[in-house]
Amino acid sequence: MARRRGFLAEMQHQARLSQQRQAAAQRQQAALVRQAETARRASERAAAAATRADAAERRRLEKEAADAHVAAQLAEVDQLNAELEDQYAELDDLLAATLDVDDFVDLESLRETAVHPPFPRVDLRVPTSATVIPDPPLPVKQAPEPVTSMFGRKQKEAAALAAVEQQYANDYWAWKAASDSLPERRAAAQQQHEAAEQNRLSQLAAAEAQYSAECAAREAEVAEKNNALDALIAGLGYGTVDAVQEYVGIVLANSVYPEWFPVTHDAEFDPATAELTLRVDLPAPDQVPAIKAYKYTKASDEITPVPATQKDIKDRYAAIVHNVALRSLHEVFEADRRGLIKSIAVEIGLDSTNPATGQPTRISLAAVATTREQFGELDLANVVPAATLTHLGAVVSKNPHGLVGIDPAGVRRL
Repeated sequence: MARRRGFLAEMQHQARLSQQRQAAAQRQQAALVRQAETARRASERAAAAATRADAAERRRLEKEAADAHVAAQLAEVDQLNAELEDQYAELDDLLAATLDVDDFVDLESLRETAVHPPFPRVDLRVPTSATVIPDPPLPVKQAPEPVTSMFGRKQKEAAALAAVEQQYANDYWAWKAASDSLPERRAAAQQQHEAAEQNRLSQLAAAEAQYSAECAAREAEVAEKNNALDALIAGLGYGTVDAVQEYVGIVLANSVYPEWFPVTHDAEFDPATAELTLRVDLPAPDQVPAIKAYKYTKASDEITPVPATQKDIKDRYAAIVHNVALRSLHEVFEADRRGLIKSIAVEIGLDSTNPATGQPTRISLAAVATTREQFGELDLANVVPAATLTHLGAVVSKNPHGLVGIDPAGVRRL
């Protein structure tokens, strides 16, 4: 029974994964920034101290440095143990984590509206500035410089006047040449402006066409999703098989498991019996940490893991199987407010390799079937999951961590 997630369920699943990755990246980045800042400050302090230290001071500083190293190692141990405790808490609280969450999914909340970025080439909407070539200024005849010397006054005045006349003549002919060429230069400038403006308009048209196409693609994508949503809402109203399976897929895609311990689901709905058959895939036992704690040994200057006991390792994985089974039942029943699903048969297991044949095989670790009414009588906040599964008539592996399988067909069907 292998089904791919539906269109909308896959969207929800990928959105949840993206949120988990972003949160993890932000936590990691913040930790790296703190570590870098701490190291920088320590380096600056050490450099400043070394420059002013004499021999005795250096010995003191070396001892302080050694003590600081030990403190840093112990701090790393504390951090590793805190991270390990967080991982164990996530696994141990798999059932409790969902009890305070309303698993119902308001499908209307999944409706989307296309969001378009601003047009990227607003610069092309600004007309090209025309080059203005003004009329050249008329030449002005300047007055000759006054002659102050008394000797050769007349000759100097005549020379100054001649220079003024010559400059005026030069200015006039330059003005005339500029005036005569003005129509040609203005025509060339106008031609250049028209070419530049035509190029701008061509680029603008291309950019607007591309932007319109991208907007249309976004609109089409959103319309496709909303049409699928409309079809799902309508189908769920009639209780169709595909709609029920799609809705269950969305609900379970919303179920947030640790990113490093992914749990996946496949569901099939039988409208004749109103029973949902749910297959849940768990990560292999080796994905669960097998460490009790980390410790620092000063003599060897090493941080080493302390192995957990085999009993603790086996008990934790068995508890995961029990919690995931009850969690899956709870999430589906709670989300199905219309009561379309009357009963659920759950099989918990994983794909592995048969040690005898070397061939891929399915190992079932637990199977349980229950009705909505029977399950609704449970107070999951106060139960012992293993006892609850026994109460529901489940078949559970005696050693899930050892991948000792069960026959899921042995579970009581409803």
